[in-house]
Amino acid sequence: MKNLFYLFLVVCFISCKNEDKEAKSSEAVNNEENFEMYEMSEMAALMEQMYVDNQRIKDKIINGDSIGKFPQHFLKIHESVMTDEKDKDAFFDEQAKKFIEAQELIYNDPTNAKKHFNDGVDACISCHQQKCSGPIPRIKKLYIE
Repeated sequence: MKNLFYLFLVVCFISCKNEDKEAKSSEAVNNEENFEMYEMSEMAALMEQMYVDNQRIKDKIINGDSIGKFPQHFLKIHESVMTDEKDKDAFFDEQAKKFIEAQELIYNDPTNAKKHFNDGVDACISCHQQKCSGPIPRIKKLYIE
């Protein structure tokens, strides 16, 4: 009789463990179904690219290297689709214009490239203070001292 009781306890213990595994497995499947991949807007992707480009430009200015030609894809700032289209307003357009003007001056007036570069960074920060403040600490790292 004792052996039967122990056998019963072992079977119950094993079946409880299996139920826990099934519950955890079911929970993992439900979490995967709710998982959505983040997809950048055109503007977010463009800004990421502009950040990388500006890191390269910064290095070239610091090292006194030739900067090359103005990256034409920067002009897409006026037409790229934003994450929230309500953010594309007169203020954004004005800041984008200031940014592009400063960037173009880097290439057109290389003797003052540092000033023009930092003016472009200022335009980015000014806009992000109003629209999306998250990237400001990262943008500030672009300044040339």
